[in-house]
Amino acid sequence: MALKEDSYVVLNDGHKMPVVGFGTYAPEKYPKSLAEGATKVAIEVGYRHIDCAFIYGNEREVGRAIKEKIEEGTVKREDLFYTGKLWSTFHSPSMVRPALERSLKDLQLDYMDLFIIHSPVEFKPGDDLFPKNENGHFIYNNTDIRDTWKALEECKAAGLVKSIGVSNFNRRQLELILNMPGLKYKPVCNQVECHIYLNQSKLLAFCKSQDIALVAYSVLGSSRDENWVDQNSPVLVEDPVLNTIAKKHNRSPAQVAMRYLLQRGVIVLAKSFTPDRIKQNFQVFDFQLSDEDVKTLDSLNTNSRYVETPMWKDHPKYPFHDEY
Repeated sequence: MALKEDSYVVLNDGHKMPVVGFGTYAPEKYPKSLAEGATKVAIEVGYRHIDCAFIYGNEREVGRAIKEKIEEGTVKREDLFYTGKLWSTFHSPSMVRPALERSLKDLQLDYMDLFIIHSPVEFKPGDDLFPKNENGHFIYNNTDIRDTWKALEECKAAGLVKSIGVSNFNRRQLELILNMPGLKYKPVCNQVECHIYLNQSKLLAFCKSQDIALVAYSVLGSSRDENWVDQNSPVLVEDPVLNTIAKKHNRSPAQVAMRYLLQRGVIVLAKSFTPDRIKQNFQVFDFQLSDEDVKTLDSLNTNSRYVETPMWKDHPKYPFHDEY
């Protein structure tokens, strides 16, 4: 597979998504200002796909970085692919467009390239983004996801976003949208956790059959700074098999972990706030894993998640009860 720094996937609506994106999420303890500096570095290094979300709380910072790089001539707006996400308290159809417009204002952008439903799990609308009752239980909502999707279609028709998709959906939840009456636009992508321990082979095959791109987050595992991540879970980049293959290619374990997904047709999101690491994570285009390497890495799959969100398991739309 010939992959280059400007390689992209043509989405099912004709728009182009660069195959490597820069993720901007950071745990709460880190200052939001880090996202601004890191996004600038990412654009300077060559990333043209920036992934953010309302719930990250750093859209203003990421937007400032994008604006500065456009104004100084480093990049043109049309060369960038920006992904935003609809948070789980905004699924009610009347709230979808205002949520998108609020994010656009904070980002100082006229449009998003991609706007996706962040999760099928939905919370009660209101000022609290994780609403709980007096007993400390989450307060859920249950809008028909197809109505949310119709509102997204209207945002696309209005030119506020070029493409629309979903995140953290299982096959059954994807089919609910794909089979809905009067569907105007299929989801262009499903953004999910995907890495050597959770290679998503079945979901990937289904998405390919429907011309839906699979976009991977947590490709290098997940930060131990999150209390919902199992502190006993393995450190992905320390995996001995991964490291053996990395040494063979004279590459970092992170580069090999990313290249593995790319060669399987998965779009990868890499995140870091360290300039050298940001640069290194983009250097995945000038080497190739053999079929044997890929098969060996396939064998590491244990269907293990880092981002399991067990606190939401009782929600009727919790996506991870299904096999895929």
